[in-house]
Amino acid sequence: MNNSLFAASAADLTIERIRALAARPDQVESLTLEFKREYSKSMVKTIAAMANTYGGMILVGVNDKVEPGVERVVGVDAQEEIDKIASGCREKFDPPWEPTFIPVPFNDGTGRAVVVIRVDADVAPRPLLIDLQAPIRLSGQNSIADRDRLLKLAREDPSAGVLPMGQNIMSPNLERDREGYLTADFILRTGFNLPMGEAGAWRPLSERTVAALAQALNNSAFPAALRTLGHGSFSSAMGFQQHGYNRSRTARLVYRALSNSSVPHPVEAVVTVALPEVYGTSTVATATVTIDVISRVRRYVDTLEVGAPGEKYRYPVPNLLDLLEGILKTTVDPKVVSEIARITDIDPALVAQPRELHLVAGHQVKELLRTEILQEIPDAGTSAGGVFRANPSLDLRDIADRQEQVDDWIRQLGLDAGLTGMEALVESYRASARPRR
Repeated sequence: MNNSLFAASAADLTIERIRALAARPDQVESLTLEFKREYSKSMVKTIAAMANTYGGMILVGVNDKVEPGVERVVGVDAQEEIDKIASGCREKFDPPWEPTFIPVPFNDGTGRAVVVIRVDADVAPRPLLIDLQAPIRLSGQNSIADRDRLLKLAREDPSAGVLPMGQNIMSPNLERDREGYLTADFILRTGFNLPMGEAGAWRPLSERTVAALAQALNNSAFPAALRTLGHGSFSSAMGFQQHGYNRSRTARLVYRALSNSSVPHPVEAVVTVALPEVYGTSTVATATVTIDVISRVRRYVDTLEVGAPGEKYRYPVPNLLDLLEGILKTTVDPKVVSEIARITDIDPALVAQPRELHLVAGHQVKELLRTEILQEIPDAGTSAGGVFRANPSLDLRDIADRQEQVDDWIRQLGLDAGLTGMEALVESYRASARPRR
């Protein structure tokens, strides 16, 4: 689902954002998204099908086909279209129900608008019937629920119908050695939950698909982002491959920086895909993808005996900006998304974007950051990390939105650590950095 428009407030839904979405070459109709030139009787069935599956969004006033020389976002008379759709929902749905309608005007004097229809499966009465049948979505098309699917819809817990927009992941822990000492400077964790397709909920992981995910990760922005930690001073790296706890329902892919010091892995990243172990319940089976980055660069630099005696390495803020941006870029990389969707047997449109980031540090954050223009706030207290929420109205596939999210997280990191100057530091870095693709 396009989380950015689905979760955005009405005030944040602009015609510019809709045009940008429609112009994306990779944005096609899917399980959770449809474009409609204008109202048609089939639209009511699509609304019911989305409500009975994963929810979704219909943009009315947008041509569903892209043709050379033909404007895609054409607009409609919003009130007229809403009246027709609402009337059709009242007449056809059992029980009666309406989705959310949001008119987004062109603001050009024409009076035209795009009508955004949000179908929230969390609040829809499921099963939503039309002529005693329950439409559902399959691969971007409408179908009819068979007996088993209809019984599942009727038996499900209303609070467990679909995944919530806020995707929560477990906070990580720093590992300790046998003497009880922490083995890393910090650990970052992000991730998301996913629904499971019918086949994915039963079959074991395929070695081929896991290998394809590892290759997609190695070809993504992730390895380059990891090398920014420690300025790439370690000797070499081992790309993502299976390591550690791997089972028929769990894939654990590990990237490791390599060194000849007593800290053999200054930087480590672990991507874990865990499929559910319990089937046949009334709740929706969900898979979990977690992405961990473990940094031991300070400990590694200590072994090199560089700098003034007793001086500890501090992480440059720009390195953390690049790391976070690389992580988020990887989570929306089309090839990575496609392989995760293949493993879980779902439409790639259902692969969520991360909605939170965890940081757990072995020291106070202000002791880990290179101060530069940062200044401590007197008596501000201490911070060894935190939970950073994402703005659901941002589309992380967009470079500007992704950078805005990263900048927000870094600013929060500085403020929580009792530091001022982070905002100016971030702005200075963005101003000096060359444009990225």
